[in-house]
Amino acid sequence: MNADASTKRPGGRSTHVRAAVHSAAVALVGEFGADQVTLPAVAQRAGVNSSTLYRRWGTLAALLADIAKHRSDAGAPPLVGDLRTDLENQALWTLTELSRPGGIAFFRAEVAPDVDERHDGLRECLRRVSERFRPVLDAARERGDAPPSLEQVLDRIVAPLYFRVVFSIPGTDEAYVRDLVAELPGKLQPEL
Repeated sequence: MNADASTKRPGGRSTHVRAAVHSAAVALVGEFGADQVTLPAVAQRAGVNSSTLYRRWGTLAALLADIAKHRSDAGAPPLVGDLRTDLENQALWTLTELSRPGGIAFFRAEVAPDVDERHDGLRECLRRVSERFRPVLDAARERGDAPPSLEQVLDRIVAPLYFRVVFSIPGTDEAYVRDLVAELPGKLQPEL
């Protein structure tokens, strides 16, 4: 076996360990809250040595930030072809993701000031959220609709959702999301 084959391990043990650790951390944060989780507890749940976690991530905040960075939008709702409905569906899914047990903890860890390269985390988070809404707006333009700009969606849907979830403001629910979408500029429904 050459040296390259033994160090790269694509899809091998390293990937398996990351998946096990991520899964264990998500479960523990959901069960106990991020403030009650430790790296040794994650290691025990994942079935790996805690030194692996300290070596790879160093802190729980760095681990949670890594989880946030690698989370996919696999559960995102499909586009249905109606601008208002597609915006509402994406916004509701965003609210659900933030509101699930531990959801906001991963966002906070990703943008926390004690995580190295904080600005990179902020930019990556913004990129991911933008990519969640960009297809909705692109599809609407292709249909001849006049959608709001991505900046308007970020300012008038995404920012209020994150703000209200981070600060646990009551009334941040489905009706609130629908109101945010309804207040967007642009032609949200085709003329009859």
